[in-house]
Amino acid sequence: MSEKRNISSFDQFRAILHKDIVMELRTKEMLTSMGLYALLVLIIYYVALSQAGSAFEVERIAGGLLLLAIVFTSMLGLNRSLVHEKDQGCLEALLLSPVDRPVIFFGKAVGNLIFLILVQILIVPLFYFIFMSGSQVQSGPWWMLALALLVGSIGIAGVGTFLATMSVNTTGTDFILAIMFIPLVFPLLLVVVAALTAVITADAGYTQVYWTMLAAAAGYDVIMIAVAFALYEFIIGA
Repeated sequence: MSEKRNISSFDQFRAILHKDIVMELRTKEMLTSMGLYALLVLIIYYVALSQAGSAFEVERIAGGLLLLAIVFTSMLGLNRSLVHEKDQGCLEALLLSPVDRPVIFFGKAVGNLIFLILVQILIVPLFYFIFMSGSQVQSGPWWMLALALLVGSIGIAGVGTFLATMSVNTTGTDFILAIMFIPLVFPLLLVVVAALTAVITADAGYTQVYWTMLAAAAGYDVIMIAVAFALYEFIIGA
């Protein structure tokens, strides 16, 4: 008599993540759309600020511009990730399979985080080239900028995946996701922008401001992802 093999939660998580990555590598649909959308956002920024004049200190708002481009792009990817699953029947298959619901959340959230980071690898150098190449400001270390973006991206992917799951079965999915997403992540955006601005401007005492804001952002991530983890079983089964 064959012994039934128990699949661990980690194996379930790895299978969901592997499926999402392989599917995206085959179609490149999400990465292409997110990359093009991010490029269009940067072009719109450039047109809007082109008449600001040489005295305009773009570095003072660079952190906000950069994070807004990432947020707008992330909403496109978050929505497509769940709608794509629903349209192809993959979401129903996941719900019928013996997979723990919180594992589905972590698998989808980590997948969305990976795609968001890949798009940021494109956005950040382009943003610097377009807006900061002529700046005379001595910015802080690049790793501090990358760390702030990573902490912000973790919260965006976690909260966004949770809300995208809530909105996927509603009419006007894009609108509903934006209505819920922006107010909920507003505290995170506020502190991450402050951290990015501190690094970019590198004013006196910027490291203290940076680490204070980063700690607040990390605290937000822990609390909101814990709440999403606890509620995801009820949300995805609704």
